[in-house]
Amino acid sequence: MARYRGPVCRHCRREGIKLFLKGERCYTDKCAVERRNYAPGQHGRTRSKFSDYGNQLREKQKVKRIYGILEKQCRKSFRKASRQRGITGENFLVLLERRLDNVVFRLGFASTRNEARQLVGHRHFLVNGKPTNIPSCVLKPGDIVELREKSRKVARITEAIESVERRGTPRWLELDKDHFTGKLADLPTREEITTPIQDQLIVELLSRQI
Repeated sequence: MARYRGPVCRHCRREGIKLFLKGERCYTDKCAVERRNYAPGQHGRTRSKFSDYGNQLREKQKVKRIYGILEKQCRKSFRKASRQRGITGENFLVLLERRLDNVVFRLGFASTRNEARQLVGHRHFLVNGKPTNIPSCVLKPGDIVELREKSRKVARITEAIESVERRGTPRWLELDKDHFTGKLADLPTREEITTPIQDQLIVELLSRQI
């Protein structure tokens, strides 16, 4: 499976905002956006004006980088969202938020979504009592995510749980730190998805391509 192996801080600089791809480092003065707040590359300091298509493409790329998904996964989620009732852009973001790797990250079991995806792939979590290694699994309200007994002493996981107060837990998730469990209590609303994304631009782009 294809994946990006380069420095992820370039993604934040390209988008001009913090995407929080490096965990705790993003909250310090070492953050690349704080130190070099311009796009990477030879012409990064020059101002570039995007066309309408360019703005739409940038928003799609931003979503893919934030949630760590590939083009095929992005289009598959969009097609699924377009078949649901309601506003397609909101449905699309809600589907991405309900992914297992994102829920693990939001609950605080991992410091980044990439780390959460790796932990899920290594079967550190149970969903409704059953082990799963599919990060793209979409959870339903009432589903329970539990850290396996033998994984509760993993240093990276315990460090992430200790620092969960910095990010906070969304309303639609319930975290039980003592029992290493979390629950998808409700579907998130568009107002509760604070990720800086203009979903309408993504809809305008993908609706013409799918």
